[in-house]
Amino acid sequence: MAVQTTSDIIQKEYQTLNLGSTHPATHGIFQNVLKMDGEIIVSAEPTIGYIHRAFEKLAERRPYGQITPITDRLNYCSSPINNMGWHMTVEKLAGIKLPKRVEYLRVIVMELARIADHIICNSVIGVDSGAMTGFLYVFQYREHIYEIYEELCGARLTTNIGRIGGMERDFSQTAWLKIEKLLEELPKGLKEFENLLARNRIFMDRTIKCGPISAERALAYSFTGPNLRAAGVDYDVRVMNPYSSYEEFDFIIPIGTNGDTYDRFMVREQEMWESMSIIKQAIQKLDKLEDKTSIHADVPEFYLPPKDEVYNNMEALIYHFKIVMGETEVPKGEVYHCVEGGNGELGYYLVSDGGRTPYRLHMRRPCFIYYQAYPEMIKGAMLSDAILTMSSMNVIAGELDA
Repeated sequence: MAVQTTSDIIQKEYQTLNLGSTHPATHGIFQNVLKMDGEIIVSAEPTIGYIHRAFEKLAERRPYGQITPITDRLNYCSSPINNMGWHMTVEKLAGIKLPKRVEYLRVIVMELARIADHIICNSVIGVDSGAMTGFLYVFQYREHIYEIYEELCGARLTTNIGRIGGMERDFSQTAWLKIEKLLEELPKGLKEFENLLARNRIFMDRTIKCGPISAERALAYSFTGPNLRAAGVDYDVRVMNPYSSYEEFDFIIPIGTNGDTYDRFMVREQEMWESMSIIKQAIQKLDKLEDKTSIHADVPEFYLPPKDEVYNNMEALIYHFKIVMGETEVPKGEVYHCVEGGNGELGYYLVSDGGRTPYRLHMRRPCFIYYQAYPEMIKGAMLSDAILTMSSMNVIAGELDA
């Protein structure tokens, strides 16, 4: 009988690689400990929480109006959607009905934010596949959108835009001109960006079948947004649970088939075209309204009065003081409200005990939910594909960790 020696036994040797937590390719502060067989990923273990800031606990110590800047820091690539989702949640609890004009103005701002979010994601996918030109070219349009934010609220990245009950101020003439300029110039730029990448052989080879996920697995992980639609599931909060009068708008929900990086890229690309269409429709609807001035609902207990009234009117001064100090009465109850954020269903579960601050606030962050699928999506792939897959999922560290 032959004796088996150690030289006869082929032993597999694996390497451990840290992807993150501060590697520039990870698009944020999160870590993946990869088990590697050469260039092939055998398994991955994600670690999150590096920038956890206890937003939900902070919200339990702040008056309702002062929670808005906390929501900015979730998905900071599309801050206004976060802001307005929170405002709608409080309005739902308080039973506040907004004028049509306010809802249309909100739609314009939220769709601008969606375009800005998708510009970042898709241009970064291009960079991570080796194409820098598209990123440098298309980023100017994101800058134009930030200039519009700046005109509306004075901020660019973390906007704190709008208020509970409506908008903080009306759109200036300069803001309308900037929106008009964007709608005129962006289609040409977006088309040129697509010409650079959409049918580019190198880009297609890098992204098709890269990081795929089936519709069944995406639903099992509770995917929403572009990542779910890329897998072939036709779900969009704007259609399924309309808010801000979205049911009045005509737009297509783009869906993919394979749930891979290429499909995620193309879904976001098409969504930008649909967002431009929605903005144009909203402007047309505004023009047809008889109401040309309303910027908020008739809720003085939530909306700060104009400064000249505060200085000269006792009642206005009282309301200003009560709002700033958080003395506004909010009904007892619990509500859940969600909006279609840049990355999917962004929801707020609010519990009120009638006090000056929420008893409990939970934020449903789409990034936190779909990032759980990342190890499964990159298993068996090469390291370079893992970077592309992460880019196409659009994992935003601020939203992931909260």
